[in-house]
This record gives sequence, structure tokens and C-alpha cells, in this order.
Amino acid sequence: MTAATLAGIARHAAPRAAMETLERALITPELGVEGDCKGVFKPGKRNRRQVTLIEVGDWAAAMAELEADLPWWSRRANLLVEGLDLPQRAGAILRIGAVRLEITTECDPCERMDALIPGLQAALRLDWRGGACARVLSGGMVAIGDTIAIESFGELAA
Repeated sequence: MTAATLAGIARHAAPRAAMETLERALITPELGVEGDCKGVFKPGKRNRRQVTLIEVGDWAAAMAELEADLPWWSRRANLLVEGLDLPQRAGAILRIGAVRLEITTECDPCERMDALIPGLQAALRLDWRGGACARVLSGGMVAIGDTIAIESFGELAA
């Protein structure tokens, strides 16, 4: 069995800004992915979307379905994971080095996806293909190639 790894890192400084890909990044509970506009901790809010993750296989499946070839960061996710089926429930905990992320919700694709390729929004809605949102529990540096582990699968919904 191949170990799950971090295959990509990206951030955007403002909501409609271009995505910047990185080899390494600092992830903190205060900032999410440092330099990303979505990750800043907001007191009194749920902070469910500090970091977004998408699976290599899910992005590839959506691209194949639409006969397209866009880079993964077109999804505007922060972390690309390979060799791991992201837990599809709130409360699951992932570990990447010292960084611990709690899955909070599915990352629903928005209409911007259809602006890229007609039908992409629908292709990403199937079975959490659009990825997962997470809050940062503990921070640290991450780099492409780091191992990703599931620390806890969270609780089943009642």
C-alpha cells in the first residue's frame, strides 16, 4: 500500500485572485494556509473553511468525465492529497507532520466551476468530489511529499 501524501499546496491572497502554487507552506490556527484569504480565524465564527482539500483521484475523475485537462488548483483548494480517501464526515482528524486538521464539511463547488468548464460544478458534486473543508487544530510547516494520516474518523451522523 502506498502512503498517502501531500501532492500540492496552493493559496490565493484575495477571493478572486489567481492561485499561487507552493512547495511548502505554514499552516496555523490563526491564519489557515499563511497568505490565503480564506483561512484567517474569525472570533465568534465557526471557521469551518480555514483549509480546503481535494483528492487527486476525484479531480482526475471530474476532468475525465468532462474530457478536460485543468490543473487541480483551478478548483481553488489549498491542499491536494494523493493516496487517501478523505473522510466524508465532520470531526475526522487528519495529520500532516505537526499540522492537525479537523474535517468540518463537504466543500461544495460553486458556480465559478461552471465558468471554467460547463458541467464542472455538477461533476464535483458527486460523492464529495469537490473536496473537504477543515479547521486547523494545530499548526506547522507542510511540504509537498509529506505523509498524510487519518488520526480519527470522527463520529457518524445520527
